[in-house]
Amino acid sequence: MKREQVTIFRKSKGQIVVQGPVILTDESGNEIKHRPRFTLCGCTKSKELPFCDGSHKE
Repeated sequence: MKREQVTIFRKSKGQIVVQGPVILTDESGNEIKHRPRFTLCGCTKSKELPFCDGSHKE
């Protein structure tokens, strides 16, 4: 059986793009639902943390 590869890269504005089968949790270990490809906030301005909502553009 072949495993799907996980790809993580950081954009120049700080966003962290994640693609592939990962488990995302909060500090308490509670799972956070997400899509197969999602962007994490790297600037902490997002109102939808841990996900990027484009607030870095403001």
